[in-house]
Amino acid sequence: MLVEILFYSFATIVVLAGAGVIMARNPVHAALSLVLCFLTSAVLWMLIEAEFLAIVLVLVYVGAVMVLFLFVVMMLDINIEEMRRGFRRYVVPGAVITAMLVAEIVGVIVQRRLGLDVTRGAVPLPPGYSNATDLGIALFTRYAYAIEIAAMLLLVAIIAAISLTMRRRRGLKVQDIAAQVGVRASDRLRVVKMDAEPRQ
Repeated sequence: MLVEILFYSFATIVVLAGAGVIMARNPVHAALSLVLCFLTSAVLWMLIEAEFLAIVLVLVYVGAVMVLFLFVVMMLDINIEEMRRGFRRYVVPGAVITAMLVAEIVGVIVQRRLGLDVTRGAVPLPPGYSNATDLGIALFTRYAYAIEIAAMLLLVAIIAAISLTMRRRRGLKVQDIAAQVGVRASDRLRVVKMDAEPRQ
């Protein structure tokens, strides 16, 4: 009973946080809503005894990817007003897709034979079982090439994000290393001699 209460409570938070990601007007607020979504998703992983995946979700996505995303969002010169102009034309397709997703979720819940049976908890594991060991064996044997490809894609994404933030645009302050090294004291320091004023 307690597991069901926790599941539905955190699942509701995940849904609300996901809605906040797409409905927030400020990109930073949307990113923070996504952080909340990741954290509550990690709790759901813990409920099904997938501790390693929950820790990876918090450390990798919340601790690294979201920090990088926040820096990119804050460094990019995003014109929010221009992005909002075409919002209304996506309302109807978004509503249709949302209705389809809700219908699928309701179908899974009503028809117990489809998907997972949410009325029962996870099957208890033996005392010495470690899902991190099994996951590591699977990743570095059967899925080694897929992991390498994903790592290369993430590297390309990081390089693309850095190149976007370093582009030349009006008002961008960029360091000129040669000018900083070649500066002279006479260019930066001026000694002004003033006559002493008598005390009043």
